Amino acid sequence: MGWFILPLLFFLGLTSVQGWAQPPTISNVPYGRHERQVLDFWQASSPRGKTPLLFFVHGGGWMSGNKANPDFLTQCLENGISVVSIDYRLIPDAQAEKIDPPVKACLDDAARALQFVRSKADEWKIDKTRIAGCGGSAGGFTVLWLAFVPDRADLQSADQVARESTRLCAVMAFVPQTTLDPKQMQSWIPNNTYGNHAFGLPSMEAFLAKREELLPWIEQFSPYALASSDDPPVLLFYDNPPNLGQPYRDPPHCGNFGVGLAEKLKALGIEHEINYNNDYAHMRWPDLFSFLREKLTP
Repeated sequence: MGWFILPLLFFLGLTSVQGWAQPPTISNVPYGRHERQVLDFWQASSPRGKTPLLFFVHGGGWMSGNKANPDFLTQCLENGISVVSIDYRLIPDAQAEKIDPPVKACLDDAARALQFVRSKADEWKIDKTRIAGCGGSAGGFTVLWLAFVPDRADLQSADQVARESTRLCAVMAFVPQTTLDPKQMQSWIPNNTYGNHAFGLPSMEAFLAKREELLPWIEQFSPYALASSDDPPVLLFYDNPPNLGQPYRDPPHCGNFGVGLAEKLKALGIEHEINYNNDYAHMRWPDLFSFLREKLTP
């Protein structure tokens, strides 16, 4: 079944279809101590031994969602690509732990989960060099952040997991936000009021008022700010055409986030493509999964 005929909410992690997905090979594997620091692993069979991996992060605005039914699961397994889907601490969990800013917990968990998966490479027969990220909305933001943030591996750490890389070889992101700079967001999408919750703030007005103070954090978290010329290929999907600087009925999922980021990716020479509402006529690949297959399989 092509992913594009499924409701968009499914990709944002806001709903799930019970019984639709193949059961994981291993369920609820802990990568940390919190109850949400768990992941599911589906092992693909491959005559080549170690398999590539799709690392899936669910959406839901870092406020809801779960790891059930990752995108492209069936296609991946049929093509010898293993899959991991993670849960992670949400913003309310971070606030309960007094983590400031709260979104730091969400992103840190994704990085730690990826490092944990790499630490299992021999046991789970995964090729560490061929791991691609995938996610929708806030999950798409998170995998873009993983793609662009400098490698968080600490080679001097006594913790084996912390020594593993957080780099990805490619990213597929559905309707992602691409910055957490409130000024930049509103220049792209004037009616956007999304993002203040990531910093535990009550409103966009409060976010704008505190922007200068938060700017060091904003730059550490925003894919746009982090992108550099050595970053991996990116394919973005939006279900609406861009109209930069104009309002949109669903600001957090506006195609302006994509075209805004694409300007920087082009300037940096990062391989990228944006698909607006299944416009395959102008895309290099015949469908979205073909991008992942090209980047993950020989």
